[in-house]
Amino acid sequence: MQPPKRSLRELRRLGGFLRPYRLAIAGAGLALTVAAGTVLVIGQGLRRLVDDGFAAGNIALLDNALVALLVIVVVLAGATYSRFYLVSWIGERVMADLRKAVFQHTLRLDPAFYETMRIGEVMSRLTADTTLIQAVVGTSASMALRNVLLVLGGMAMLAITSPRLTLLVMLVVPLILVPILVFGRQVRRLSRESLDRLADVSAYVDESIANIRTVQAFGHETLDRARFSDRVEETFATSVRRIRARALLTAIVILLIFGAIGVILWIGGRDVISGRLSAGDLSAFVFYAVIVASSVGAISEVIGELQRAAGATERLFELMDIEPKIVPPDRPRSLPKRAEARVSVEGVTFRYPSRPDDAALTEFSLDVAPGETVALVGPSGAGKTTVFQLLLRFYDPDAGRLSLDGTDLRDLDPAELRHHVGLVPQEPVIFSADAWENIRYGRPGASDEDVRAAADAASASSFIDALPDGFDTFLGEKGVRLSGGQRQRIAIARAILRDPELLLLDEATSALDAESERAVQTALTGLMQDRTTLVIAHRLATVTAADRIVVLDEGRIVAEGTHQELIHKGGLYARLAELQFDLDGASATAQ
Repeated sequence: MQPPKRSLRELRRLGGFLRPYRLAIAGAGLALTVAAGTVLVIGQGLRRLVDDGFAAGNIALLDNALVALLVIVVVLAGATYSRFYLVSWIGERVMADLRKAVFQHTLRLDPAFYETMRIGEVMSRLTADTTLIQAVVGTSASMALRNVLLVLGGMAMLAITSPRLTLLVMLVVPLILVPILVFGRQVRRLSRESLDRLADVSAYVDESIANIRTVQAFGHETLDRARFSDRVEETFATSVRRIRARALLTAIVILLIFGAIGVILWIGGRDVISGRLSAGDLSAFVFYAVIVASSVGAISEVIGELQRAAGATERLFELMDIEPKIVPPDRPRSLPKRAEARVSVEGVTFRYPSRPDDAALTEFSLDVAPGETVALVGPSGAGKTTVFQLLLRFYDPDAGRLSLDGTDLRDLDPAELRHHVGLVPQEPVIFSADAWENIRYGRPGASDEDVRAAADAASASSFIDALPDGFDTFLGEKGVRLSGGQRQRIAIARAILRDPELLLLDEATSALDAESERAVQTALTGLMQDRTTLVIAHRLATVTAADRIVVLDEGRIVAEGTHQELIHKGGLYARLAELQFDLDGASATAQ
């Protein structure tokens, strides 16, 4: 548990986002000071009105007091408007900048980070946490400063009005600060815990809704409702503990403040009766005492908000402080505009960060010549997809090196490396956009003609044109309006549009029917022409024509050669082939 002062220091990290708006902050500070000053001036007007107006029966003074009050009210209203507008604008502007900064940072984080961090957790920090901080920057901070000014100004006016009574007020202030400090620490801890529980809720919703077909197919709704309810109740219970602590803090502060005001009124009334204090001075003193008391009470409320925001800021900057492991080198080397795409993997050993005890690849070596088509086959978990992950430099190997055209991938800017690589995953990703944007994802600057040509090459134009609005049709979240084969053809069109020198195909035709597969296979054959291609194959019939087939098992290469050579050698490939199709028929076809 951190002490409150240390926790509130987390809010200082927002300074970098506030700095560009110094002028607006200065304007808000000026408006705030004017507003606080006009409130304090009212007390002096009250003193003079009681002593020189009521006591002396001066009607003219009452008239002047009304005019002065109206002027003060107009100034106060104008200053309050300026403060509220500027502070709210700053809050909205800073939160917009902060959300953009956090999102940009999360896009830089490598896949290793997302192996252990839930997407719902990131979403919670990007939305719920920033909303809390927005409330502080846009409201609570200015309220805290306003009330601090009122407390300081009010104490000064109390001292001028009656030093004796002010000493009594000074005795009460430390008593009020004690519960603020003690309960503030508890509020901050519970606020952090409440945000963590809320993130659990967000993560569960994201996972369940994203996989709604699986949830319903297995009749899991009742169990998911119960589990979600448990998480919501945990969040509620944590929030109730936080609310109870804040409510108790507020009640104690009110008790101490207004109890002190009652005592001060009693002592001050005796001073007025004895002649040591005028009625106007007592009125002004009570006015300032109420201002100070209400301001201290408001500060106790604001401190609770600041503690919550400190917890949110801590969570947010925890995310911002995570440095990606895959970063461009200080002096990145460059590849020619059109690379040869010679791939070399030399003695690579790699373990995923989430599975440090199990090697995905062990002393793995592979050379692929420019324009060669190499198929990677083997049982699940053999390391085929890991090779793709390393070639895209989503990870760096624990030992060994990977190179493209003789250049170590670690010496290249990852963005430049990936510019030369096209990927067609086994599970294609379709974004919540129309067909134009989904295909153009492969090359954002491509023209409509280029996009349509890529769709034609991937045998996708016919079904896209048949959609209600053709290429302008919204494809639904994650492409729910498309079949599996249609989503795959969109992904293939995206790769065709990218026109990469190195093509990575992860069983790109696995979701297609026989007719579509034939059309797409023809398109892929054209796409693979004169470019280096690595194919992950689970269906061996799709790679019998590959220049070379590399067989992996438990992260090692156990055999390589052409389809016919591997059939004759026997071993793992021959066993896999026997499981998938008639061996004699396959041999005859290959011959």
